[in-house]
Amino acid sequence: IMPVYDAMYQYEGQIRHILARHEQGAAHAAQGYARANGKVGVAMATSGPGATNLITGIADAQIDSTALVCITGQVTSQLLGTDAFQETDIIGISLPVTKWSYQVTKAEEIPWAIAKAFYIARSGRPGPVLIDITKDAQMSDFEYYYEPCNDVRSYLPNPPLQMKQVEYAASLINNAKKPMLLVGQGVLILLEHYRSIHLGQPMLLVGQGVLIGNAQEEFKALAEKADIPVGSTLLGLSAFPSNHRLFTGMLGMHGNYAPNIKTNDCDVLISVGMRFDDRVTGDLSRYAKQAKIVHFDIDEAEIGKNLPTDAPVLANCKEALQAILPLIKAAKHEAWLQEYKDLAAIEYEKVIENDIHPDGDQLKMAEVVHLLSELTDGQATIATDVGQHQMITARYYKYNATNSNLTSGGLGTMGFGLPSAFGAKVGTPNKQVIAISGDGGFQMNIQELGTVMQEGTAVKMIILNNSFLGMVRQWQELFFDKRYASTDMVSPNFQILADAYNIQNRKVEQRVDLKAALQEMLDADGSYLLEVIVEQEGNVFPMVPTGASVSEVRLS
Repeated sequence: IMPVYDAMYQYEGQIRHILARHEQGAAHAAQGYARANGKVGVAMATSGPGATNLITGIADAQIDSTALVCITGQVTSQLLGTDAFQETDIIGISLPVTKWSYQVTKAEEIPWAIAKAFYIARSGRPGPVLIDITKDAQMSDFEYYYEPCNDVRSYLPNPPLQMKQVEYAASLINNAKKPMLLVGQGVLILLEHYRSIHLGQPMLLVGQGVLIGNAQEEFKALAEKADIPVGSTLLGLSAFPSNHRLFTGMLGMHGNYAPNIKTNDCDVLISVGMRFDDRVTGDLSRYAKQAKIVHFDIDEAEIGKNLPTDAPVLANCKEALQAILPLIKAAKHEAWLQEYKDLAAIEYEKVIENDIHPDGDQLKMAEVVHLLSELTDGQATIATDVGQHQMITARYYKYNATNSNLTSGGLGTMGFGLPSAFGAKVGTPNKQVIAISGDGGFQMNIQELGTVMQEGTAVKMIILNNSFLGMVRQWQELFFDKRYASTDMVSPNFQILADAYNIQNRKVEQRVDLKAALQEMLDADGSYLLEVIVEQEGNVFPMVPTGASVSEVRLS
């Protein structure tokens, strides 16, 4: 890749290059950048181990629908297939986890390949693309001409809207007595690309598709007009305001009690931009069997993949919601909404009250996140790693700013939090960006503290330290008779490490110091690392055990 860097040297001051400390960190930073500001993230690496180190981030971007263009160097074309030094078949490796992968062997192909890569990455359901460029192609001269790509033969990223599908979906919603609306991430990220049946009980689900399609306002208008309770997937959080009267919480394994229970009680389940993955549905054979399913999605492969769909609406979410809104009748579902409130009160009494106002001396993760949410008024961009702290943050941070939840959903990648927060801060420099990690996840890409230091980026970091790989330990406690095999953690002195990287820091162990420490972190001009010592064997509830129905959600 060195010839590319040599060429970039001529454009210093025009192209901002950020030197990550590890290629996985570079990929996650590019993801954070892309998801925070709606543009395409770019990561670049050399051949062999440099390219393979990108793969985890690429796979994460693929399953979470993040637009990335990854560029890798390669040995000269004459050496391909000879097992030359640092030669790896990165095209073969990346094909299962990219929207498109292509190897450039002639310099003349570079403008065409890059233009096509950006178009494919950001169009339709976004995702990662990889361009592998042989060294001789990097070193050759040619008459450069660039033409943007706006079309690829046989690739139809935006399926035409079928009004018959929309009309049928509207009829189901209008006749529902107990509707539920689900929102996913598909409603938010592509900001630059998209400048007669009587049933019983509806429900609206929001998924990532609401964020990707930049359809938050249309989704909110649908929920308000039809007066439908809203549940969110993990990645859909921040697509719909957490403080809205219709918001009932998160779905799935560690989701809120009411939306999980009511999934198996609603009569119409309206899904917008979400995949019905196993962490949301639990046992599919017992998921929403009583309900008619309306599914809005831009990806035909997702409709009917996991759950049979009665009213599929294949289209960009924004376009589809704009089309259905005039067909929706204004409604009120006061009794149905009250059922959610009653269940929420049970969850508050049995779980939430003790989580955010504990009796014991030890700090709980939930009270830290709850206080952070209050101090920021739910307006910060929050990036998390994967584990207990991720689920606690999803449950107790009130996302009142759109597109403010960055986490690894489908792949569940520990080490995502710090680099993605860094990328998000680069992409949205005027926003408060906070990485929340466990002591285990933080150490997965801890080397990116060097990138934070070198770039002088004001990333705020919270380590919720329980001296365990907490989520694994929770499962070992509940399902493996407390056989804590290889989950206890002995961590370094994070304050000394932060000092080594010239990062302001503090450690908190007592409740009396927590609020002041959080405020000090938020007020700090530069980057800041706050370590909070929390109870070692705390658990995250509610919980839907593996193989159980969502209606079997446990509160303890």
